Amino acid sequence: MRVPPPTPLAAAEEIHAHLVGRLNLVLRRPGMYGGETALRVLIDHLLFVERRPEAWAQLQRDWDDRGLRTPIGIAGTLQDLFPAQADSYEIASVYAEFAHRRGWLKPDRVLTGEAYEALAGRVRQWAAADRTWADVTAEFGSPSVLFGGNNPLYGKALGYLAEDPRQPMVVFHLWNGSRPGAEPWPPEHEQPLLLAVRFGPGPFRASVTFTPEGERRKPTG
Repeated sequence: MRVPPPTPLAAAEEIHAHLVGRLNLVLRRPGMYGGETALRVLIDHLLFVERRPEAWAQLQRDWDDRGLRTPIGIAGTLQDLFPAQADSYEIASVYAEFAHRRGWLKPDRVLTGEAYEALAGRVRQWAAADRTWADVTAEFGSPSVLFGGNNPLYGKALGYLAEDPRQPMVVFHLWNGSRPGAEPWPPEHEQPLLLAVRFGPGPFRASVTFTPEGERRKPTG
C-alpha cells in the first residue's frame, strides 16, 4: 500500500495568528465558545507557541496577590460582587487585561491619551449615580471591546483602552435580570444597568467602584 505524503503543516506565524484570532472571538462571545475553559486553553497554546509557558504561573500569582482568585477561580470573587453567578463576559474582561498586556487583544477602537485621561479621571465620580448601557456609550463613546452580545436583554462588560498599552483597561460591568423570587425571564429592564466600574492595579476589590444600583444588587448570602 502506498503511504500518502505527509500533510504540510502551518508555519508557526500562521498558528500564532490563528490562535490570536480565536482568542479575540472567545473574549467577545465567551458563552458561545466554552467560557473560561476555552480562554485558558487558547492562552496555554499561545504561551507555548511564544515559548513563555511560565507566564501563566506568573499571572496566577498576580491574581492571588490581588485577591482575585478563590478556590473556584475568578468566578468565586465575582460571585461575591455581582448578582447571581458570575457571567462569562465578566470573567472574559479579566482575561482580556492579560491578553492586552501580551499584545494579543485586538480592540475595535482605542482612546487618545487625552480622552483616556479624561475618562479615568472622572469615571469613579460619574458612577456615583445610577446609569445604563446607553448612558455609558453616550458619555464615553463605543467601547474598545464589547464582552457579550448587543442584545440589551443580557448583561455585558464594556472595556475602554488607551493608545498606551501600559494604561489599565477601564471596564464597565452591566447587568440585566429580575428581582430575587421573580420570574427569571424576561428581564425587568429595557437597558442593562451599570453595576460597577473597575480599573487600576493593586487589590482587586479596591479597583471596583459600585453605582448605587450595584450596591443594592450585591449578593448578601
